[in-house]
Amino acid sequence: MLRWATSADFDDLGQLMFDAIHASPSPYSPAQRQAWLSEPRSGADWAARLAAQRVALLDLDGPRGFATLRADGYVDMVFLAAQARGRGYFRALIDKIVTDAIAQRIPELTTHASLAAQGPFAALGFEHVRDETVSRDGQTLARAFMRRALPPVIAPLSADLVSTPETL
Repeated sequence: MLRWATSADFDDLGQLMFDAIHASPSPYSPAQRQAWLSEPRSGADWAARLAAQRVALLDLDGPRGFATLRADGYVDMVFLAAQARGRGYFRALIDKIVTDAIAQRIPELTTHASLAAQGPFAALGFEHVRDETVSRDGQTLARAFMRRALPPVIAPLSADLVSTPETL
């Protein structure tokens, strides 16, 4: 089931993120994954980061994935538990984020996609803009900046702008 996360979910999502980063197989080495995230996220800073975003949650008898959307259209995080991969849940989470972004009249989504996430993002219409690297704790991690344009929301015409046979 997809739903919007609440603050009660946040520590579980920190653990899910940690587990997803450290799951195998991975295009990143164990040292790179350790540098990326050495322990699960939790606490006030983590809660504030998530509370400032819309967080779509895949709940299958507990959190199995999540995706976040900032108000500026940045998809900050998408993580899936290892057992949830390859089942269409990445698409479902992004579809929920896209629907919400369109409703908010956000014109474009952007993200920094990990090596593992670039293919799924591309399959959902995200365009590769540039390759980047990030250095953490002596490790270099490759990623890509990607974006996806969203369709504009067309407001319905007001009744006074619609021509009828009587007004012609």
